[in-house]
Amino acid sequence: MTAQLTFAERVKRVSPSATLAISNTAAKLEAEGVDVVDLSVGEPDFDTPENIKHAAEEALAAGETGYTPSPGIPALREAIAEKLADDGLDQYEPENIMVTPGGKQALFEAFQALIDDGDETVLLDPAWVSYEAMAKIAGGDVSRVDTARYDFALEPALDDLAGVVTDETTLLVVNSPGNPHGAVYSDAALEGVRDLAVEHDVTVISDEIYKKITYDTTATSLGTLPGMEDRTITLNGFSKAYAMTGWRLGYFAGPESLVEQAGKIHGHSVSCATSFVQHAGVEALENTDKAVEEMRAAFEKRRDMLLAEFADRGVDVVEPQGAFYMMLPVADDDQAWCDEAISDAHVATVPGSAFGTPGYARLSYANSTERLREAVDRLDEYDLL
Repeated sequence: MTAQLTFAERVKRVSPSATLAISNTAAKLEAEGVDVVDLSVGEPDFDTPENIKHAAEEALAAGETGYTPSPGIPALREAIAEKLADDGLDQYEPENIMVTPGGKQALFEAFQALIDDGDETVLLDPAWVSYEAMAKIAGGDVSRVDTARYDFALEPALDDLAGVVTDETTLLVVNSPGNPHGAVYSDAALEGVRDLAVEHDVTVISDEIYKKITYDTTATSLGTLPGMEDRTITLNGFSKAYAMTGWRLGYFAGPESLVEQAGKIHGHSVSCATSFVQHAGVEALENTDKAVEEMRAAFEKRRDMLLAEFADRGVDVVEPQGAFYMMLPVADDDQAWCDEAISDAHVATVPGSAFGTPGYARLSYANSTERLREAVDRLDEYDLL
């Protein structure tokens, strides 16, 4: 007789990642010989720049294969601190930085360190799928503010946000440039966030993983605003800008007390990020600006092409200002639309409801121009536009 496992309530509160589920479905169809245009994946389609790979090879050859200091090797923490200072975040010293195996781990540690049972986290919808899951795993509750009605801009939604954030709010998550919407929040919007955070003594996670991928604008780091230096946790990583998704390297910067407390979770779970990958991270930060700009420019051309293709078909899509996603307006039952898109047109997308915003599908334009045009043609052919 097989023993029946009893699972923890914190796990039962969480659903599987919708983005990974769609990607797995696409992979299964492809394994069966189906030609799927996969626009569900949130990773660059470029190879990691050669200088970064070479730095990893050199580190391997030098024997950098053991444990490192748990918060990260000194050279990487120093390089991150310098990069943040260049962005105006000069409050962070190396000791304010925790290097993690991926940005997702950095977020997880921050949630675990800050959220107790029943604590409130406020999200700005549409919000990346894992924020809610991380809050719930930590035992917290989630409140949401819809920005879709404002074309994903935060500034006109500030009154709505003010109606949700209270003295009982523990954490607010801001993601700019954002996944899934591609919006870059204005300075006025961030100042409004600052005012609410100071008024209600709220800690803010500023997820800046797409900061280097913007179009005709720049993304302001929330922690540069007066009053936010000590109440902002700045999160970033190497997956998106440097095409290093599989390398698993990220970090957060915040008060030393957070690094100390999150370090307990870090030390008892992952111990440290991979040694030779950290050395590659130093190279990425110091010598890869040209390659990063080439990738950013390619994403911008793809964005412009997709917007034109949809406009030619009478579909109005909000223009993303950053990242490499756009939100396509679809049927009210966005899950059914996405199911039909992959089963009939063989185009993989992610339903907006997974991000708290039904009636949309998220498209990733981290794909070739030819494949993106093919996707639009297929959706049009099957009357999905």
